[in-house]
Amino acid sequence: MLTGKQKRFLRAKANQLKPIFQVGKIGVNENMNEQIADALEKRELLKVSILQNCLEDKTVVAEQLAEGTGAEVVQIIGNNIVLYKESKDNKHIVLP
Repeated sequence: MLTGKQKRFLRAKANQLKPIFQVGKIGVNENMNEQIADALEKRELLKVSILQNCLEDKTVVAEQLAEGTGAEVVQIIGNNIVLYKESKDNKHIVLP
């Protein structure tokens, strides 16, 4: 569980990031969870964009992604979700 200070730190780092995944009409599936989990292992912090044609609510999508990948939801802003998961091999973000 992230503290408020840690979330604030991660939000500041995520401000410059571009979304590298998009959730569309079909929503979240197993393949997407695997790919996002692999990307989180490499990057630790990433943004996921929710397209306008997505049928599910953005909070539900964020919960599904966090549950499927084992990550923490840092922020939901607009149609973007920021996820963080500490990497085992490629650790480069040091939380305060």
